[in-house]
Amino acid sequence: MHKDQIKGAGKQASGAVKDAVGGLTGNEKLQVEGKLEKAEGKVQQKVGEAKDYARDALKR
Repeated sequence: MHKDQIKGAGKQASGAVKDAVGGLTGNEKLQVEGKLEKAEGKVQQKVGEAKDYARDALKR
């Protein structure tokens, strides 16, 4: 597992919390921030998966 996958999962989790808290409190800015952070985390996680795949392909 690549470090980008771990960091991406963390960003997704913190983004989900911000999104939920923003929704509960009516804070649209926080909710949007959370949605953006979740999306950024997904991208970062996919980058980590691609790096893992490339590293494994080079080992073959």
